[in-house]
Order: sequence, then structure tokens, then C-alpha cells
Amino acid sequence: MVDMLQDLANRNGSPGPILQVTANLENRYRREPLKLVDAVKRILRGERAAVQEKFQHVPLYVHRQREELMFEFNLQRLQYRVQEIQALQESSRQMNNSTRVLQLQMLDPQFPMQENLHTNSLQSLQTLFLNTTSELEEAQKAVLARLMIWKRQQQLAGNGTPFEEDLSPLQKRLERLVDICFQLRIQLVAFGGELQSSLQERLDNIFNAFIKNSFLVDKQPPQVLKTQTKFQATVRFLLGPHLLKSPHTSFMVTADIVTEKQARELTTNPSGGVFSESSGEIVNNTAPLETTATSNACCALFKNMLLKKIKRCDRKSTESVTEEKCAVLFSVSLCLGPNKTNFHLQALSLPIVVIVHGNQDNNAKATILWDNAFAAPNRIPFVVVERVSWDDMCETLNQKFMAEVQTTKGLLKEHYFFLAQKIFGDNGASPEEFQQRSVSWSQFNKELLPGRGFTFWQWFEGVLDLTKKYLKEYWSDRLIMGFISKQYVFSCLSNAPVGTFLLRFSDSEIGGISIAYVTCFQDGSTQVENIQPFTAKQLSIRSLADCVLDLLQIQILYPDRPKHEAFRRHLNAETPRKSSYVPAKLKITVDLPSSVPAPTLQTQVNPMSNSNLNLGITSDPSYDNPSLMVSSSSHMSPSDNSVYGSPQLHSEVTYTYALGNESSLGPMDSYPMPTDVDMSDISLQNENAPLYATDLHMLPNHMILPAMSPPSDEELALLLRPEQDLNHYSQDPA
Repeated sequence: MVDMLQDLANRNGSPGPILQVTANLENRYRREPLKLVDAVKRILRGERAAVQEKFQHVPLYVHRQREELMFEFNLQRLQYRVQEIQALQESSRQMNNSTRVLQLQMLDPQFPMQENLHTNSLQSLQTLFLNTTSELEEAQKAVLARLMIWKRQQQLAGNGTPFEEDLSPLQKRLERLVDICFQLRIQLVAFGGELQSSLQERLDNIFNAFIKNSFLVDKQPPQVLKTQTKFQATVRFLLGPHLLKSPHTSFMVTADIVTEKQARELTTNPSGGVFSESSGEIVNNTAPLETTATSNACCALFKNMLLKKIKRCDRKSTESVTEEKCAVLFSVSLCLGPNKTNFHLQALSLPIVVIVHGNQDNNAKATILWDNAFAAPNRIPFVVVERVSWDDMCETLNQKFMAEVQTTKGLLKEHYFFLAQKIFGDNGASPEEFQQRSVSWSQFNKELLPGRGFTFWQWFEGVLDLTKKYLKEYWSDRLIMGFISKQYVFSCLSNAPVGTFLLRFSDSEIGGISIAYVTCFQDGSTQVENIQPFTAKQLSIRSLADCVLDLLQIQILYPDRPKHEAFRRHLNAETPRKSSYVPAKLKITVDLPSSVPAPTLQTQVNPMSNSNLNLGITSDPSYDNPSLMVSSSSHMSPSDNSVYGSPQLHSEVTYTYALGNESSLGPMDSYPMPTDVDMSDISLQNENAPLYATDLHMLPNHMILPAMSPPSDEELALLLRPEQDLNHYSQDPA
């Protein structure tokens, strides 16, 4: 190394720095050269790690282009090998010509040399056959490994991982390799010799592997499958368009349900496929294997399969039916090649959990999520680890959340910390300590969370469902902090101004979102309050944005964003009136803190008198003209600047209008109503009618009914006659 540095210094115009480095190396490592070796190794490892890290962030299409280039290179080399074999065989045939050999024997004294050349040519040909077959086997391993990667990506796609499902590139690779296999077999038969039998067996194994692995499940059946429910699936034979030339016999593919035990038997005995007992019955379980000219795909499409019944197998005492996995086995028998060789092809679907009732869906999804995420390649069906690292669990939860909600905004480190606290039941560990832990299947979906009646997955899946249906846009705009603890909420809001709030998922209810906000007491002290969680039922009636804007106690979205600015684009647009009805609105309210005195009735009044009614309700100063809130029931409701009890959507519909004498709905003639000469018309107030400030007044004096004496016996008898003419009680029809 020193010599190389000195040579570099001699060729450099400024050798000083290089010579200085050389002198430092000699002084430091002359007596301990192995330390220099260690230092160079560390430098190289660091450079390699940096390159690998950089390479991991290269776009996916770059990886695919690199892989495609490598395949093309190997394929061209194989094609060149085959051409070289053909040329050598042609040369060997010429040298083996009997006439030429005879002439060489009679006339050419150099015949022994020619014979040696012929022998060398045969040896070169044998070596070339062996090398080409080995290279074809390596190419076979590469393309089958790529198929395994595709299948693994297909399984991860069940949890929401992005997946490039196009099989056309792999189909083309298989077709080209099969062509080379055919060409090599033809050359081997023509060559004969001692190698023919051994190489023929190797080539047959290569071809059989191509055939069996090219039959796969293209579109998987649902992994949570309910009995008596129709479902679909598609299987594909990648080499079908290449080997099943039209016209060909129609081959039928059959679908059967198999248990985990039967699936394991298939791995040990692939030729088997007939089981001693049935695990269930699938209706419409056959489909023809057909080639579509437009897509150049040979597929069997099962459109209307239905699992009629399922036979449960023996389980461990600790396992539930939603932990029992089975699969759909697709099988077909084909005759391929000029010799009409029979092939029995089978393809096993991804694991399936069969349920019979909707309440089993949640736990079945947990089983599938765990299996899809942590299954090892080429495993024994359907063995999966019982414990995984917390980092792997976080990656799975994040991918599932983003896929279900259909958002590009994933979970953050604060969210992972809260989820770790929840699943491990430990509020004292640090994020770094959680990263060193592992989580078990039992912790994920068998053990109840401390103090709760549900598991971690049941709670997490409830948040998924709520966010997917009602909170997607809010989450994508980062208006929801979401997965955070109450302690974290307090640390955020403890020093925030009154009215500051944030949104978090409830950790005590399944599928709830709560508002935490800073409130002020009468003595000037502040406190962080948590509003009762909103569930899907409330959010299906009134959106989260409308609920937030309803609450006057909250004004600033943490840390400093006005709520009207944050939630403006999420407000529901007012629809134009399509009828003569006055639009009704629902509003959300919350209780005041317990230290604030509840409203009291200051004056007792007779509701039928003409005195003023004061409900003792203090108007919010920002609202000068509160509207009278008249509900569909007989009692009055305070105006929307009042404070109600616990957060709720009122069961009665609240109409916002004032009382007056002129109806804003137009004439009432089309609605016949009883009238009386002493009763004035009661209708809705027009737009110009004055609004009351804080006191709600009763009706005018002329609306009070006069005192009435009971009817006499004669009047009562007249009223009870069935033939009595009652027209004078109704509006004149004219």
C-alpha cells in the first residue's frame, strides 16, 4: 500500500499531502500491520453499508430493470452455449465422416493428430453440455425464486402492502427458458454418448419444475370466508399459451377445501390429492382452463363458488375456531409434449379462516393478519412463529392502517410508543426499551388488555374501521393526533391556552374518538377535560368537523391552529331546499365543569299565564341574538348558545325559528285544521321579525283561552250522536 501511495505521489503535481499520509501510515502501522488491515476492513464495511442503504432507496423500477438486465445477460449466454454446442456437433460430424477418415488413414501420416483433435472435440462438447445444463439449472433457480417472491408479495398484499401483480414478465422468462431446455434436449439426443442418460434426467427435472411451478393462484379467494357466501378465485397456468397450442382438449380445474393437516400431507406427498375424508363442500367448484388471446393468459376463472359446509378438525384446547386455518386446493391433469406426458398440477391458496357468523370476523382477521405478515417462505402449511419483534409488529400495523384507511399518512413514533404501552401494559418503559422487546400472538389477540373487555387487535381494528368510514380526510390532513395516551395529552395541553384541543382515539372504547381540551374554572384555574368519545353512530349523523364547530368550549387545534381554519374544508355543504319544510339541524353540546353552578329556574311561572318566562340561562357574549330552539316534542329547548349535559346528539330534532304571526311557509289552506273564532293563527315568524335576547316571552294575551264551563247534559248528548253533523268543526271547504 505504501508503494502504491508513493507511486501516486510521484505522478501527482502536488505530492505533499499524499507523502504526509504515507508517512503517517508508516509511523502508525509499521510495527502492527494487522491493525492497518482492521482499519481498512472497517472502512470498507462502512462504505458497503452506505452503498446498501443508498441502494435500498432506489425506486422499485430500477431494481426491476437491473433484474431484467441480469436475466437477459444469462439468457443470451445460454443461447450462445446452445449455438456453440450445435457448431461443435457439426464439426464432430464432419470429422467423423467415414470417407474422410479412410483417406486420412491411407494418405495422411498425421492421422493420429487428427484423431486426437476429434477426441478433444468430443470432450469439449461433453464439457459444454455439462456447463450449459448447470447454467440452465441456475437460471431455473433464479426464475423460480422470483416466482416465490411474487407469491410472498401476494400474501403481504393481503395486509395492504403494495403489490405488482402482473405475471406477464415472469411468463415470458419461463417460455424462453423452456425453449432453451427443448433445444438442449434435442442436441443431447443427437449427441448420444455416456452423458445422455444423466443429462436427460437433469433436463427432465428442470422441465417438470417449470411446469409445476407455473400453475398458481392468480386471484386469491377471500382469506376470511363465510359459509353460504359466494366468492371468486382465478388460477393461471403460465406456460399454457406456450404449450397448449390451440385447438387443444379442454382441461377442467377443480377446487376443494382442505384442512391444515391435509395441506401438510400435500407437501410431503405432492402426487397425492385424494384424501380419505372430505373437509367441506364447495358448490360450483369446476372451471375450464382457457387461453385468452388478448391477454395471452391461460386461466380458469371460478365466478360463483360457495362454501356450503365445513368440517372442523381437531384443535388445541387453547385454540378457537377463528385460529383454525384451511385452504382451497386447485388441481388439474394435463397431457403435454409430443409424448403426451401426464402432469397432475396443484396450487394451494393462501390460508383461509372459515366463519359461520359475522361476530367471528374480527378474530378471523387477526389470524390472517398475523399469518400473512410473519409466514416464512417455503414453510410447512401453515406454521407461523408465535412471537415477533416489536419493530416487525409496528411495520405490520402501519401497513395495515395505511391500506385500510387508504391514506399516505402512516403512524408516527409517538403512535408506536402508545401502542407499545397498550399491548405490553407497561407505562414505565422508554421507546428504546420497547424496540428491544418481542410481542406474542397471545398478547396480540388472545389476552384481554388490562382493565378492558377486549384484546389489542379488537381495539385496533375498531379504530381502523372508524377511521376508514368517517375520519379518513381528517387523518390525512393530520388533524387527528390519534394514538396517544392521556398522559401525553396532558403534557401537550397543560400549558396551552384555554380552548386549545386535540383529537385522540379512545383507549377505553372500541371505535371511538375523543376531544381533549383545556377548560377554565370560576377561580381561574385550568384543567384538561376529555369529552365522551364519538362513535360511528354519532359520526354517521353529524360529521366530526360539524361536531368540532358546534362546541364553543374549543377554539384552537393544538398547537396553535384556529379550528375554523383547520376544519373549513371538511364542513358539509348546505343542500338547497327541495321542499317547503324548514331545514332542521342537530347540534353537539357538552357539560360545563362540575365547579360551574348549574342553571336554576329563577322565577316560577304559570305556563298558561301572560307573565314573562325566565329560564335563568346565561347567553354566550358572542351571540347577541339567540334563536328560539323549538323541538319536535312539547317542551322548549334553550338556544344553541346554551350549555347542555354530557356530549350527545339530541334525540329530538331541533328547529331554529322564532314565533310570530305571519307564516313564512305561505298559506295554510292546503292543510285543513280546526279553527275557532277566538283563536288567532299561530305560525312561523318571517325574516324581519324581531329576535329575543336572553329572556323567552310567552304568547300574547289574546292567545290565552278563556275560562270554559263544563257542557250540559243536552250538549253532551248532542256531541255523542253518531249522525251529528260535524262540519262546523272544520274549515269551510269552499
